[in-house]
Amino acid sequence: MYVTEIISPARLSCNESVMTMTFKAADILLLLRPRQWTKNLLLFAGLIFSLNLFKLNLLLDSLIAFVSFCLLSSCVYIVNDIVDIEEDRKHPRKRHRPLAAGKIGIRQAAGVLIILLLVSLFLAWSINTLFLVMGLIYFALCLAYSLWLKYTVILDVFAIAFGFLLRAAAGGAAINVEISPWLLVCTLLLALFLALTKRRQESINLEDNGKWHRKVLEHYPVQYLDQLISIVTAATILAYSLYTFTASRSSLYMLTIPFVIYGIFRYLYLVHNEKLGENPEEILLRDTPTLVNIILWALVSIFILYLDWLR
Repeated sequence: MYVTEIISPARLSCNESVMTMTFKAADILLLLRPRQWTKNLLLFAGLIFSLNLFKLNLLLDSLIAFVSFCLLSSCVYIVNDIVDIEEDRKHPRKRHRPLAAGKIGIRQAAGVLIILLLVSLFLAWSINTLFLVMGLIYFALCLAYSLWLKYTVILDVFAIAFGFLLRAAAGGAAINVEISPWLLVCTLLLALFLALTKRRQESINLEDNGKWHRKVLEHYPVQYLDQLISIVTAATILAYSLYTFTASRSSLYMLTIPFVIYGIFRYLYLVHNEKLGENPEEILLRDTPTLVNIILWALVSIFILYLDWLR
């Protein structure tokens, strides 16, 4: 005996509606680029290195600051996708983004942008005025990057680097602590390293796929970028090594230097051999040795810093 289920048109329409809502929600999540939120972990640097990690009120402020910057950075990504929608449609990978693929309209994206921006700024205001100002400066810098700076040679990589620098400074502002100048210098140099390796991979992709390219890449031959990367790599290791002399009361913090050197060497290996430099967040999330190295560096750093504090 065969049993046939008769599905009414109303039920079918309801199911289709649910599927459409789910599909759009997934596209909106992709529009926000949650993988990029890992960059905002820099906001916790001030909390950790000021020896306030175990103060619950400051930890809560840092968490709110992190959420605020995640939403704010997503606003920036939406603006960037709207501005670059035509270029992204020609890109072999970016053409699958929700806006470029036509899965989300520009008006829908603009509506999401306004909501996220208002929530982000409200959270920033709830922390303190200085953090709100830092957030506005970060947003203004990112807008300038999307509309102008990313088309200007050298200034484009500095704009990316200053975005990281503002994250670190904002983390200190959220809990009213002063960030070490050495830590800011190390952050700037490491961010320049990441930005230059990103441009290097984009330049290689330009050679492989001549149908799409950003005009500024014409000014970044791979040989030139390799020279800049070598300079910044040496400067980053040297600056961090000097920073370890003042980071704690003892010289034990020097034990973290090998983790930094290994991390940079591993990253360069992945850039040259695995062609992963265009998306730093993929290396952080997918490369197990890099992830383990970062976790070990963080644990050793916290142990040494707070061991000195307890003495």
